[in-house]
Parts: sequence; structure tokens; C-alpha cells
Amino acid sequence: MIEQIAGLPPGTLGFRASGQVTASDYERVLVPDVEAAFAVNRKLRLLYHAGPGFTGFEPGAMWEDAMLGFRHFSGWDRVALVTDVPWLRVASLAMGFVIPAHFKLFHDAELDEAIAWISEPRPASGNGNT
Repeated sequence: MIEQIAGLPPGTLGFRASGQVTASDYERVLVPDVEAAFAVNRKLRLLYHAGPGFTGFEPGAMWEDAMLGFRHFSGWDRVALVTDVPWLRVASLAMGFVIPAHFKLFHDAELDEAIAWISEPRPASGNGNT
């Protein structure tokens, strides 16, 4: 199951995964929210929490996740993954270089830190300060 995490700043989406995540979960919750957000934002930030109740992805869910990322390949600003699931941490570290955004991995106990990081204001552009 996937549910949206409320209270994040505009241009930032958060989702919490629990149990077995299915393609239907993506189609009903995540994809419509992401597509609606991209309709009004050029860049998005994403917080994804696969917490202690998360048991895995069905193959169709993994496909939906990949396709969503490819559809908006250059549209991601920051992506935070919060999880203690060993295989998910290893996979994200191994594949982090293909994520077209600033990616950061957090442990479950660091959820508040992940929310703070994903919510940091974007630096002003065009003023020479980076």
C-alpha cells in the first residue's frame, strides 16, 4: 500500500509504502499525484518512506516506478529515500547514480531529517551564488 505524506511544502511530494506495494497502488495513488504535481511544477522533490511495515514490491509496481521516473527524467530536483530495508538500501546505493536528481538515503530513525532536507528552500538562481 502507498499513502501520501501530508504537510510537505509546495513542489514536494511524500509517500509512505507499507506491506506489499502493487502496480495498482502506483496507478491509484502515486502516479496521479505525481502527474498532477508536474502539471504545475517544472521540478519536483520526492520523499519515499519504505518503513518497518514494508514487505516489498510486486514486479508490476517496480515497472510503474521505473516508467514514472523515465517519463519525467529531468524533472526531479531532490529525492530522499527513507528505509532500513537492507536490499532496498543496497539497491538504491548501487543505482543512485542513475537517479536524475540530488539523491540522499536516510534510515527510518532519520525521517524528520529527511523531511527537513527535502523541504530546504531552493537556492536562488541566476545570482552567481551556488
